[in-house]
Amino acid sequence: MSNFQGLELEKRHTPENDMERGPPTTEAGGTEVGVGSVLRRWKRDDFIRKGSLALRALAFVFSLLSFIIMASNNHGGGKEFGDYEEYRYLLAIAILSSIYTGLQCFRHVHQLSSGKQFVDLKTSALIDFVGDQITAYFLLSSASSAIPITNRMREGADNIFTDSSAAAISMSLLAFISLACSAVVSFHKLSTQSFI
Repeated sequence: MSNFQGLELEKRHTPENDMERGPPTTEAGGTEVGVGSVLRRWKRDDFIRKGSLALRALAFVFSLLSFIIMASNNHGGGKEFGDYEEYRYLLAIAILSSIYTGLQCFRHVHQLSSGKQFVDLKTSALIDFVGDQITAYFLLSSASSAIPITNRMREGADNIFTDSSAAAISMSLLAFISLACSAVVSFHKLSTQSFI
């Protein structure tokens, strides 16, 4: 056998040309690209899960503060939140948002600590997205309904009642921002789900 034929046989049996194994997939460091991409995806998914939990925890804290501040905004002499429909609406939405975000935080903490889900991933992603969207809309709606009456009251007299109302509105707006960001993360999780 000539040298040319021997080189040709060696070339055919190199790993680059092995049809059963396929071409090697290695990076400069020697690790396989497939393993590296899986590890990067796991890290990204873990970051998304923890980020979603952090955003919902922030929304829970802000909603709870809005609820507490508005519920304690009773100073007598026409300075009670119950006398104004807009403030009652803000309080009701703050309560609903606190309940929703609190349950979502509990679900995420349970999932991260035990690795078990209450519902399957597809349903969970859909519930997260729709729930975040609806709750964020209600928070923005309640805050925007309470802002005009607070501004009118502040023109006449700036007192502890209007300051407390403004603080509760601010907390609702911060809860809205947190839930709006969480809705973006939920949309990403929903869009990456395989529905086949």
